[in-house]
Amino acid sequence: MAQPRISKVTRRKISIFIRCLIISFVAWLLFAVSTEQIYTIKAGISYVNIPENKAFHSLQSDTVSIRMRMSGWKILIKKLHPDTPHIKVDLSGLKTRNYILFTNQIGYVNRQFPVDNQVVSVSPDTLFFDFSKQTQRKVPVKPILGLQFKKQYGVIGSTSLNPEYVTVTGPLEDVANIEYLETDTIRGVQVNSDVRMVTYLKNNQKANISIYPTFSEVTIPVGEITEKVVEVPLKIENSKRYTSVRTIPSKVKITFLVSLKDFNTWSSRDFEAVVDMDNWEENKVKSLPVIITKSPDYCEIVAVEPQNVDFFLRR
Repeated sequence: MAQPRISKVTRRKISIFIRCLIISFVAWLLFAVSTEQIYTIKAGISYVNIPENKAFHSLQSDTVSIRMRMSGWKILIKKLHPDTPHIKVDLSGLKTRNYILFTNQIGYVNRQFPVDNQVVSVSPDTLFFDFSKQTQRKVPVKPILGLQFKKQYGVIGSTSLNPEYVTVTGPLEDVANIEYLETDTIRGVQVNSDVRMVTYLKNNQKANISIYPTFSEVTIPVGEITEKVVEVPLKIENSKRYTSVRTIPSKVKITFLVSLKDFNTWSSRDFEAVVDMDNWEENKVKSLPVIITKSPDYCEIVAVEPQNVDFFLRR
């Protein structure tokens, strides 16, 4: 069946209609993005001007909703690249009461954003706090390493920190739960010499926790390493219930990485390898796995041969 043909006049009318539709859409879009609108974003909060000798618990979430007046262009950019800003809250008012009103701090909050982004309101408008006794505690600093070493190089000694401990101040129940504080990740590639740097501490604690100092100087000894092999006699645990127990072989070879300067320092006496007869009693295994229970610090064990040994016993 022949398809009906569209006349030139009809095609022209359709073309004009589509063009008008596109122009109207573009005009509406330009109008929408050029006018100011109210947009709500989530923001984290941190505290300044904390009253001295007072420890506090925030009784609400550390995230608030901010209603802002901004242009459509900026709203579009925010939607394309969402982020969670942080705002500072002035706690000087806690000297006389246990709550803070955002209504009284709108001007202070607005100064933390560009002049063309005007904060209209913050929800919740009132922040409540519960006061408790403030305490101090010294906690150790834990370095986090993300080093990539040059071939045949590695850490050859203990990492030193200055200071090794920092002072944590805050509510007793919160401070008591802090066992250590981690540093920012110390990174490096193709490392072949000692690492010395000042790194800041990760502050993942609550806003009512203060840390002093907030950094530590970290020194990591790095040197050339090589492989070494030692033969270690096997010790047999939980064998008293038997007349005799003998393993085949009676020794194992341990291959480990050691720094060149300590190559002659460590010997078989610094390692201990055991087998446990309870493995046979409980699991009825045919061979006993070798367990390394003692090895020097900063000696990385590469291989243990054999990993399992046969055994003969007499009841």
